[in-house]
Amino acid sequence: MRSKQEYMEKAEELIYKTYNRFPVVFDHGDGVFLYDTDGKEYLDFAAGIAVMGLGYHDKEFDDALKSQVEKLLHTSNLFYNVPAVEAGELILKASDMDKVFFTNSGTEAIEGALKIARRYAYNKDKSHDHEIIAMNHSFHGRSLGALSVTGNDHYQEPFKPLIPGIRFAEYNDLDSVKALMNDRTCAVIMETIQGEGGIYPATEEFLKGVRKLCDEHDALLILDEIQCGMGRTGTMFAWQKYGVKPDVMTAAKALGNGVPIGAFLAHGKAATAMSPGDHGTTYGGNPFVTAAAAKVLELFEKRKIVDHVKEVGDYLWEQTEALSQKYKIITAHRGLGLIQGLELSVPAAPLVKDALLNERLVIISAGANVIRFVPPLIISREHVDAMLIKLETVLKKHS
Repeated sequence: MRSKQEYMEKAEELIYKTYNRFPVVFDHGDGVFLYDTDGKEYLDFAAGIAVMGLGYHDKEFDDALKSQVEKLLHTSNLFYNVPAVEAGELILKASDMDKVFFTNSGTEAIEGALKIARRYAYNKDKSHDHEIIAMNHSFHGRSLGALSVTGNDHYQEPFKPLIPGIRFAEYNDLDSVKALMNDRTCAVIMETIQGEGGIYPATEEFLKGVRKLCDEHDALLILDEIQCGMGRTGTMFAWQKYGVKPDVMTAAKALGNGVPIGAFLAHGKAATAMSPGDHGTTYGGNPFVTAAAAKVLELFEKRKIVDHVKEVGDYLWEQTEALSQKYKIITAHRGLGLIQGLELSVPAAPLVKDALLNERLVIISAGANVIRFVPPLIISREHVDAMLIKLETVLKKHS
């Protein structure tokens, strides 16, 4: 077996360097803990960027995957398969939407959502001059389509020109959206909670106002729930907390608990916009990934994960809020449920690295100066307490 250093050196040699990785090689996980190749234990409050909702090595989940591996992995979308139907029933029930399309990732789910918006508008007037309103400081993915609605010049600049007809408003500023809305607007796309932009929940006034504007202009409201959905806020999807239903929504990350899967879902008029041939995927919705999603959705309901998130999320908020009052280096505290962030007066990266290497606490940043907490949804109060002890040790050093 190679040493940790040998694995890292080989990765640098072989794998395209689009990430600056931390010097840890993880080997396995159990519950809310990760273990590196040296056998060291780490408390995980990142969950693979909000992916591992059920944590690591969940027996019921693992057994469902093993069972499907022994049956059937792939057939293509030219045929029906049982797990896709089961996953479809469960996610439509959880979201109260009408149609679902399973993708390979969150980025691809965004692509599908944008195509629904363009197709819906084209069906009405056969015109190609429609516009989409997105939000500044948003993040929707790295493909050219998703990047076009990502309101961050840093990500966009090297890849321009991007898709035309995208206009950017200010998140939580309804007047800025009103100023851009016109007869050519076919959709407004936004995260219900901005993740990479710094953990900013939408205000109820803003979300309801945008919904009203979309209704008035016969435009679709697309809500990106890739990170904030799947129980993370204390409702199955974050928009359910606000009572504002989108025409199209996207999901991914915790939907597969580590198995790569995403989905875009549509309701009402948006559910009939696409026709056979308008969209497709070879791997999306295959028996293996949808078996994973079906089991995740089943276990969420069986174990009342959403209720658990409400309870532990409130506790995390109380304890983290107390910490934020204690250290001047913390300038703001935001979030809902188990997606929370601490804004700092200094860059977050050195604290994140210190926590990982010296305290064996896995946390990640959001933007340049926000510590992001997106732990497995199964964490307990005891895990919150343990995390805070480790984090406070780091904060003391950097204060």
